Amino acid sequence: MIGLELRRARQALGFPPVSQADDDGLLAVGGDLSPERLLVAYANGIFPWPSKRTPLLPWFCPSPRTVLIPGHISVSRSARKTMRRAPFTMTYDRAFADVIAACATVPRHDNGTWITPAMVRGYIRLHELGFAHSVEAWNGDRLVGGLYGVSLGAAFFGESMFRLESEASKVALLTLLDQLKAWDFHFVDCQMMTPHVQRLGAVDWELDHFQAELERALAQETRRGRWTTPSR
Repeated sequence: MIGLELRRARQALGFPPVSQADDDGLLAVGGDLSPERLLVAYANGIFPWPSKRTPLLPWFCPSPRTVLIPGHISVSRSARKTMRRAPFTMTYDRAFADVIAACATVPRHDNGTWITPAMVRGYIRLHELGFAHSVEAWNGDRLVGGLYGVSLGAAFFGESMFRLESEASKVALLTLLDQLKAWDFHFVDCQMMTPHVQRLGAVDWELDHFQAELERALAQETRRGRWTTPSR
């Protein structure tokens, strides 16, 4: 399986054992955002998180790790009502570059973003290779929300989302979770707990448990290539 092959390549690319991450989850600094390095990182539960504090690229593997489990999601009555009203047209992989650009530029409470131009280029390349995917919410011809992440085996690694209209990003996430349940995905990696994913029923896994579940998920085939438009 490609996910397990990538997982075994950790040492070849210089990543230390994930148990060496510090209390903040910082594991290593340096390297690039090549497709190979990104995929090996994700296959080992590691992700990049650029910082203005250093020109070197930080790589993280925090513990505990927050995950959503498709099929075990807590969805409010109002959210399901929003889904049933179908206020948006939902698509997959129709506008990946636009989604990641929006995630990088929408205003945030800290007036900043960790999605650097190099990150944008790196994930667009992963998308072109069939490993990174987006979910888009449209109001007519206008992109009003969405999310993107990386898929390996039966694991989806969520990266970022945005909304320009109320509920658009929430509907995108629920659309993704419904589809991942149908595809028997094991979990969505949310990296760290936020109020939004906590309301959906996210749980925290300690490092050893997360790594064991990740290895099990990587034993499944990767749905590589463009994902088709979800049915409503």
